[in-house]
Amino acid sequence: MSGKIVKVSGPLVVATGLADANMSDVVRVGPQRLIGEILTMTGDRASIQVYEETSGLGPGAEVETTGFPMSVELGPGMIENIYDGIQRPLEEIKKKAGSNLLPRGVEVPPIDPEKLWEFTPAAQAGDQVVGGDVIGIVPETPSVLHKIMVPPNLKGTLKRVAPAGAYHVKQTIAVLTREDGTDVELTMSQRWPVRVGRPYKHKYPPVRPLSSGQRIVDTFFPVAKGGTAAIPGPFGSGKTVMQHALAKWSDVDIVVYIGCGERGNEMTDVLREFPELVDPRTGQSLMKRTVLIANTSDMPVAAREASIYTGITIAEYFRDMGYDVAVIADSTSRWAEALREMSGRLEEMPGEEGYPAYLSSRLAQFYERAGSVECLGSGERRGSLTAVGAVSPPGGDLSEPVSQGTMRIVKVFWALDAQLAYKRHFPAINWLNSYSLYLDSLKPWFDENLGRQFLQNREKAMGLLQSEASLNEIVQLVGKDSLSPADQLTLESARMVREDFLQQNSFVDVDSFSTYDRQEKLLAMILDYDRLCRAAIEKGAAAADLFAIPSRERIGRAKSIPEEEYAQAYADIARAMEWEIEAATEKAGEQQ
Repeated sequence: MSGKIVKVSGPLVVATGLADANMSDVVRVGPQRLIGEILTMTGDRASIQVYEETSGLGPGAEVETTGFPMSVELGPGMIENIYDGIQRPLEEIKKKAGSNLLPRGVEVPPIDPEKLWEFTPAAQAGDQVVGGDVIGIVPETPSVLHKIMVPPNLKGTLKRVAPAGAYHVKQTIAVLTREDGTDVELTMSQRWPVRVGRPYKHKYPPVRPLSSGQRIVDTFFPVAKGGTAAIPGPFGSGKTVMQHALAKWSDVDIVVYIGCGERGNEMTDVLREFPELVDPRTGQSLMKRTVLIANTSDMPVAAREASIYTGITIAEYFRDMGYDVAVIADSTSRWAEALREMSGRLEEMPGEEGYPAYLSSRLAQFYERAGSVECLGSGERRGSLTAVGAVSPPGGDLSEPVSQGTMRIVKVFWALDAQLAYKRHFPAINWLNSYSLYLDSLKPWFDENLGRQFLQNREKAMGLLQSEASLNEIVQLVGKDSLSPADQLTLESARMVREDFLQQNSFVDVDSFSTYDRQEKLLAMILDYDRLCRAAIEKGAAAADLFAIPSRERIGRAKSIPEEEYAQAYADIARAMEWEIEAATEKAGEQQ
């Protein structure tokens, strides 16, 4: 079925003669067959969002509907791939076009139809199966076993299952007989509409932390597996580096990284760096468990809007296999700008700051697709999808609509601070403005694996940092020397928490990743220093003598001790520290 263009306004095209088309249908526009999606229908008149450059299009050009909603193809071959916002493989397009420029209207299958995959059946003829059941396994990369599943909307009896061997993704590997007697041929790939969340049996409250190796995240503001988090911050405060660190070090099985409207050079850094990085869990290249979606700021704006949905649908597919998946979106502000532009062209009533009135509900639809779930299928299979979105508020203003809408939805808020970044304190997460609402649900895990003292130490450290903020106002008025020795110790201990614990160098191998055990021991050592010094001050010890002990400096260098040596080294520092503080106390007693 086809219609005719009557109006072109940037990425928005209006066409008539499409009475039988449906909302969200994918269409092919004009002689170049540009990809578009129907946004609104009024009678036979359709407003179409075109995902490619529309220059050269004019009234009278033909529009052809495919009859299907915007969908992604899911199957072996997605890992290690680099897609644009509508799941076109950029490497394959480059080979086909012979240049780095993305030609318009190019049609390349998302998954290579010629590549052979080693298929091992996990079911046999005669088995009763439902949506989500695994019928075979394909070793997609050394890090990922790809489970070939029955599509969610099918159930019946397997009539035939292909024997083990090498197959293309489009070859039939099983035949399923439905309850009504009709046969369905199953291949290794399946399609799924991107704006519809994939179904699951049950959603559980998240109870396990996502270990990121970043001390301020794991100890102070943890995110749960299956949780949601946002990283807001002004230009230059380290959002992208923070997200790269999460992608590199998080203890998840699959990472889906969406570069949505970001600068091309940042996306280039990811593309260059990820293949060279060694995954600490498998020893393989990090790309062996990563899917990249590159939609840079110079690409057509409408495709940004689709890229977020493309990424989270791919992530849900891997979650359904029982994997822990992280979706990292950089940044949802650029996605919201694309919504605003399309809303303006559709002449909708603008909301706050020109964003559409449905901005908050669209943000919620994205983040609500995260979760820790029991997957579809006969057996018990648990998977999780953690969503982390960067927010780039203009001028760092967190009162703008995207930041506010995100804060109402997500449960972890890592507020990046330009002042900390200017002081070269990275990660530049402001500990006074950030929060995590998962602490209560994660408490049983922390108590069991790290001991009850861990969260108590976290509370003490947060108390020190808050006291420091209050004391700094007094220091600015009357100077540090006018404070009592106990208050001077509070400032010193808070400085140790800031500089020796929270500050982390992502470009130094030893310090770029910190295990939970190491974090627990390091924080306990700093707080032991504070506790012992307080007792010594009460006995008359001079604060200056306590600050000058050699162990104070050794604690400052403790985070750079090699991984295999830290446990013994920390125990040595703790013993020496007790002895040195005791000596300072005795010296004070003799002087009295």
